[in-house]
Amino acid sequence: MGKLVINHHLVTPEKAAALTEICPFQAISYKDGVLDISSGCKMCKMCVRKGQGLVEFVEETRQIDKSLWNGICVYADCSGGKIHRVTFELCGKAGELARVTGHPVYALVIGHQVEHCAETLRHYGVDKVFVYDHPAFADFRIEPYAAAFCDFIDTVKPSSILVGATNLGRQLAPRVAARCRTGLTADCTVLEMKENTDLVQIRPAFGGNIMAQIVTPNTRPQFCTVRYKVFSEPKPSDHPSGEIIPMNVTGAMCLSAIEVLGSSGKPTDIDIAEAEVIVAVGRGASSESMRQLAGELADLLGGVVACTRPLVEANVYDAKHQIGLSGRTVKPKLIFTLGISGAVQFAAGMKSSDCIVAINSDPAAPIFDVAHYCVVGDVNEIVPKLIHRIKGVS
Repeated sequence: MGKLVINHHLVTPEKAAALTEICPFQAISYKDGVLDISSGCKMCKMCVRKGQGLVEFVEETRQIDKSLWNGICVYADCSGGKIHRVTFELCGKAGELARVTGHPVYALVIGHQVEHCAETLRHYGVDKVFVYDHPAFADFRIEPYAAAFCDFIDTVKPSSILVGATNLGRQLAPRVAARCRTGLTADCTVLEMKENTDLVQIRPAFGGNIMAQIVTPNTRPQFCTVRYKVFSEPKPSDHPSGEIIPMNVTGAMCLSAIEVLGSSGKPTDIDIAEAEVIVAVGRGASSESMRQLAGELADLLGGVVACTRPLVEANVYDAKHQIGLSGRTVKPKLIFTLGISGAVQFAAGMKSSDCIVAINSDPAAPIFDVAHYCVVGDVNEIVPKLIHRIKGVS
């Protein structure tokens, strides 16, 4: 990280007037003999290059004793009194990362009457479960949850923290990371650990055209969020291990400007992330007749229909049906892709599926690089024959 420093001893009214004209974001002002850079600055450094020495960019490096930070923590999303399954996936991944450094695996539980959640986590290889249990945490409010989270970090000092990219996790992780003045990498698809405890956080960038490797070597803890179904969920152990540690909840943690008057559950709807069989439709199979065939195939197999982003943008399907970086990540036992070319953005959301059957007329389609079974041909001819054959077997 770095910052812009104004050399006030070089400032003259003439130079300051010229500098204010240089900034494309109108973030530089000169008033009452004082030159100032506001929060509107985008760090384009135009003022550094053309400012006649009035402004310079200074790198800020924080030296940190990494030996003081120990352990890999998984934040357990227990909203509604039930652990979100992404938590179990992260516990399995945390165990893999911990084997590189020899660190323990922690879990953090925040809520009210969550003893059963803490006990469940003991079956997933967690060494210690830290629990903040208080009526103030019965409903999710960002201030109390963030306060408890920061208290845990100050007390335990975990080196890395893995958070599921749930609705709750996406709100909580950035707030806590900002308070700790540390980095946060969102929607990671790969996590690796160096022996010096630096967490390598890998995620698609620039529209999925590259895979960025992000490291925060000069700050602790290291924060990342991971979507559901990105990693495999380990099997729970028959014999629980680890220790449950109740944490002290102070009155300051419970303060909030938010009052929850009531809450109600959303009506149950399709969740393609939980489906074991998916029939995914792309632009090459977007006709009305083909969509009906896709629905029929999904019904025969006990699955659901999903789609690519262009069909959502064309209002053919609702966004909840979309697979990909800007949609859902899925990991079904079986997925058919009909008329889908297989762009990186889509493939990143389904390539971990157990069995991928791709049907496309283009033999060079990228989808065939990740598919287990590749069928080259017209979906309008192949899918009806496939449905007929399935009906004959059943």
